[in-house]
Parts: sequence; C-alpha cells; structure tokens
Amino acid sequence: MSCAKLTTVYNMDRDALIREYAPLVKIIASRLAIRLPSHIDVNDLINAGIIGVIEALDRFDPSRGVKVETYLSFRIKGAMLDELRRMDWLPRSTREKAKQLEEVHSRVEARLGRTPTEEEIAASFGMDIEEYRKFLKEAAGVAVLSLDDMGLGQDGDTRSILECIADPLSEDPVARLNLEETKNRLAMAIGELQEKERLVLSLYYYEDLNLKEIGRVLEVTESRVCQLHSQAIFKLKTKLKKFKKGEI
Repeated sequence: MSCAKLTTVYNMDRDALIREYAPLVKIIASRLAIRLPSHIDVNDLINAGIIGVIEALDRFDPSRGVKVETYLSFRIKGAMLDELRRMDWLPRSTREKAKQLEEVHSRVEARLGRTPTEEEIAASFGMDIEEYRKFLKEAAGVAVLSLDDMGLGQDGDTRSILECIADPLSEDPVARLNLEETKNRLAMAIGELQEKERLVLSLYYYEDLNLKEIGRVLEVTESRVCQLHSQAIFKLKTKLKKFKKGEI
C-alpha cells in the first residue's frame, strides 16, 4: 500500500487498516513464538501486536520515505517484546543456560580458529549429542538475535534501525555505511555456519516455510529443525558480539 493511499484510507477507515495488517501480526508472532517456552500463549503476542499496529498507525509519517510494512514490522515486534518483558517470561535457569552456550561457543571457536561443530560443542560441555540437544532446546527461549548484536547503537548511538534506513529523498551517508557494515558482518557470520544451519535460516526467513515444512525438506523432525535454528542463532550472536568488540 502506498503512503498516499495509506493516508487517505486511514482517515476513512482505521478498522479496515487494522484488519489488513492482522496477518502480518500473526506471522511475526508465529516466528517469535518458536524461540519461546511452550507456556507462552501466541495469542498474547498477537494481542500485543495489534496494539502495536494501532500505535504505529497513529505515529506513521509518510513523508519519512519508509515503507509502511517495514515501519509496522518493527513496531509490531517491539510491542511483542515489550509484552514479553512485562510478563517476565524467561526463567533465570534458561538465561544461565543461554549464557553458558554463548561462552562455550566463543571459547571453543577461539581455540579451534573456526566455527565449532555440534559435536565439538557437546564435548566441551562433557555431554553426548542427545544431552547437548536437550540442553540447547532448554536454552532456546533466548535465541533471539538483537540488532544491537549486529553493531547498531555503538559509541553512544541510540538511533533505532528505522532511523538507519536510508531516505530516498535525502540519503544519509553515515546511516548507509552503518547499515552496509551490519549487512556485511551478518553475511560473513552466516557464511561460517554449517550447511544445514544456513539452510534452516534460508528456508525459514527467506522462503517463509514453517518448521514442519523445513523438517520435510531436510528429512528431520520438527524438533530437530528448532534445535538447528537455535544453534545457528547462538553462533551468530557469538560472532556478532566479537565483531562489535573489535575482536575479529
């Protein structure tokens, strides 16, 4: 939907706009839900997302040159994350497991000089592969990749990702450089993942397949797909934090 059309329709029928973007809310909620404990109700995320849509439509400025869908996506996800923080959804034990995973990934990678395999990480924990996968599943609740991990917001820069999106009418060269650097860092980190991990990310985020569909493609269980996804995200977080600290 064009900015001009949005402005016109918004003035006429706000409810229609909310209904139009409701599917986007459900997609974002479903993607976020796979990283959360099973007791989190996806409907709570959807409700928070709808509120995010309402607030975003009130604040949207067509003159900024940002696509409506891009703006809404970030606002919807932000509203859902705010709701999760309000719910205090993640147990301390899960956070500790996630911290251990990141530390072990970083330590083993430094020792080997490359991205470690699943078996090597399991061995570092003193676990067999099944024990490690169970541990990984328990820590999956925090397998959320923050844009801060990609290097945005460094050196006191408090701008949001939306403010780093180039305005076609007045391009900011510094913002463009930051965004390009972020893309390059992420591409390099993804390139060092194992083949199945890269394939899971590609099928999930670019082909819009769900976990069950990806499982059929890879001929593995849905649970195994979830493990591969979590493992890939943990590896990316470790790599991008090193980028941010200037260690790589």
